[in-house]
Amino acid sequence: MKLGIVGLPNVGKSTLFNSLTRAGAESANYPFCTIDPNVGIVSVPDERLKLLGDFYQSKKVTPAVIEFVDIAGLVKGASQGEGLGNQFLANIREVDAIVHVVRCFEDDNVVHVDGSIDPLRDIETINLELVFSDLEILERRIAKTTKVARNDKKAAGELKFLEKIKEHLEADQLAITLPLDGEEEEAWMGEYNLLTYKPVIYAANVAEADLDNDAADNMHVEKVRAYAAEQGSEVFVICAQIEQEIAELDDEERKMFLEDLGLKESGLEKLIKASYHLLGLHSFLTSGEDETRAWTVKLGTKAPQAAGKIHTDFERGFIKAEVVNYRDLLDCGSYAGAREKGLVRMEGKDYVVQDGDVILFRFNV
Repeated sequence: MKLGIVGLPNVGKSTLFNSLTRAGAESANYPFCTIDPNVGIVSVPDERLKLLGDFYQSKKVTPAVIEFVDIAGLVKGASQGEGLGNQFLANIREVDAIVHVVRCFEDDNVVHVDGSIDPLRDIETINLELVFSDLEILERRIAKTTKVARNDKKAAGELKFLEKIKEHLEADQLAITLPLDGEEEEAWMGEYNLLTYKPVIYAANVAEADLDNDAADNMHVEKVRAYAAEQGSEVFVICAQIEQEIAELDDEERKMFLEDLGLKESGLEKLIKASYHLLGLHSFLTSGEDETRAWTVKLGTKAPQAAGKIHTDFERGFIKAEVVNYRDLLDCGSYAGAREKGLVRMEGKDYVVQDGDVILFRFNV
């Protein structure tokens, strides 16, 4: 999963990126690694892995990972190449979802680029640049499709759909809010890779004082929540400054620090939960003496396709899956004990993998 962190200058975007990637480096033995100056890979916190790793005395424990991209250079006019706009737009096209950091705190010492705090205005500024860029892509696609639409029924249908998207965007609406009619329109939309069709998570960056009640009294956050609800997006509250402090601590110190603040989880954990929920993802597990590992798949994934995440041969030669819930396995004290109680199930090709399944795949190629 690849998430792009965006936002206007001085909203806490880079502070959040730096703290998330440093925090992720502490979580397990999949270290934070720098690919580019603004790209980092972070381990997904998952207590189930430690429990299963201890259970099997695994030599290696490998969590799922998320790639974060700190997308820089966005200013008004980015779609026309202002600032680092073209670089920004190229980077954002490659991510699975957008984490849009919105400033929801007042601080006279931190200057806002537009002179005042207005999260909906900030969101609109970025969205307009994405819309303008998408319209440019649609214009090119329309010109290309028009040439063949006269003699091609399918192309004529696509042209009609392209015009519908264009009209939607010109009304200042995001592509992700356009109702799609059937699988063909869904397939076409997927081909265009529109920026405004990507799922969005809004990170409401607040002052420390707003953390203890999840910013219930912060009018800026309430505006963001109302807007996100209309768009079908996720929102989580975070204090980037606090996350920066948390990132400097080890696991035990971090836990104590969060407790002192009255928080149950860090911003990284909030973001990961929001990301998984928004993208419809969950994890199944494999575990044994050699390795305990989490594998991320989409909700509704069937056993052979889940096996293919491990190796293509597993999917191609799939026979069956031995499945047990991780909690049942731990409670029984052994795999044999879980089997004796009938908690290990033999599942076939139509089995839909569930979150927390521990799976042993049987295959033959």
